[in-house]
Amino acid sequence: MRGVAVLRRLTEAGGTLSPSALERATGLARSTVDRITATLARMGYVRLDGRDVVLTPRLMELGNAYLAALRLPALLDARADALADELDESVSLAVGDRDGIRFIHQATRRRAMSLSFRIGDLLPAERTAPGPLFAAEWTDGDWRRWHERRAADPEDRGFPAVPPRPPLPADDFEERTAQAARNGWALDDQLIEPGLVAVSVPVRDPATGRIACVASVVSHTSRHTARDLRATLLPRLRETVAAMERDLAAAPPPAPTAPPPSDLATWTAASKQELGREFVESLARGLTVLTAFGEDRPSLTLTEVAKATGLARATARRALITYEHLGLVAPGPDRVFTLTPRVLSLGFPPLSRTSLPRIAQPHLEDLAARVHESASLAVLTQSGDEIQYTARAATSRIMSVNFTVGTRLPAPATALGRALTGPTTEGYALVDEELEEGLRAIAVPVHDRTGRAVAAANIAMHAARHTREECVAELLPALRETVSSIEADFHMAARFTRVALS
Repeated sequence: MRGVAVLRRLTEAGGTLSPSALERATGLARSTVDRITATLARMGYVRLDGRDVVLTPRLMELGNAYLAALRLPALLDARADALADELDESVSLAVGDRDGIRFIHQATRRRAMSLSFRIGDLLPAERTAPGPLFAAEWTDGDWRRWHERRAADPEDRGFPAVPPRPPLPADDFEERTAQAARNGWALDDQLIEPGLVAVSVPVRDPATGRIACVASVVSHTSRHTARDLRATLLPRLRETVAAMERDLAAAPPPAPTAPPPSDLATWTAASKQELGREFVESLARGLTVLTAFGEDRPSLTLTEVAKATGLARATARRALITYEHLGLVAPGPDRVFTLTPRVLSLGFPPLSRTSLPRIAQPHLEDLAARVHESASLAVLTQSGDEIQYTARAATSRIMSVNFTVGTRLPAPATALGRALTGPTTEGYALVDEELEEGLRAIAVPVHDRTGRAVAAANIAMHAARHTREECVAELLPALRETVSSIEADFHMAARFTRVALS
């Protein structure tokens, strides 16, 4: 529970906090914060960067496990993206999370006035277009919890993704819910903040008839009024939702995937032996329980969780009970458990807006420190005949390579360009004093989840410091290791989000 609290405070802070700030935000003792962050760092979920604790893309495996088990983003995101392209407006998919909603997919438009919602952001149901649609299926207990939350937090300060505002009358939301149930659609006319409007339609599960998710078209009042959305965009949204429901009905069962590694007990024991009391074994084991779920494992029994993780049944049971209490898993019939949308509160929103340069930067810094030479990341420009530097880690030398982020160079004369345009049959490109006398560089491509080279990383130096043979024998292994680490984070982040390349 304490580890989850630390992850949630980091999430609410945008992904970065100092240990002292975490101490204040969680109320935990500094020694406890230090042990938790050391454990999370060992798991690769955070990076200890100077005085700060920083969330890393590896943490997204928790949210990815939920989204994979849900299956909706994989089945419906192409329809949402196509509608956004057609209408030139943002389109989102959301699921209900108790008395709020969370986004599970966003297809946004790049404009000066753009939407800042992120996948996993939690919004109060009453201030959204999807909210009344979900509320139409609420039980009496759900409505009671909603009234209790509004009484305890009248200005929505418990929802960091939206600006605080005076509460709307309770009967207003109840009326909008009844109207949404009658109409089969709902509007948000500047409820979240002035200028933002949205129209929503529910996507229903063909097997149960209940709402699986809600699709929304979102705009701002300089482009559409709420009435315009209803008149001009609602019909097209309804057509897309009907196609989404057909996709759900025709979806084949998920193909079996490899189970998660089951050597967790061995790994945690080794980590405990190495780090001693600084490693919280229960936290590491508990978080790994969440990764046992997946596309072909949307629900698991206690026995299946224990088998998938290699944990003792008693250990897995304690983790599931704890996560049920925290709202991260839900028990179902036949003694099975499923992940809930609340798993997305563990780091996913700030990490879902990351970029490849941001992912690569700490890895490049580590590489530069190891080899004592400058390291960079670059992409091809749209024309394809130039590269543009997007990330860089310099080294401390009297004479060093000095290209700043944003610099453009001719692709054929650089190792970065040749690694991207290939083919490199050896998997790397080496350029020797072609761009400038005395400049030698070696580069390796960075691939996306489909195997396409979308960027390249290099080590650049003065030719007097390393011969060509030394570049291949001594620098290339470290560069390849760095690129592998960049790709691992890149692929994790890009599984259900769009990662900008520059």
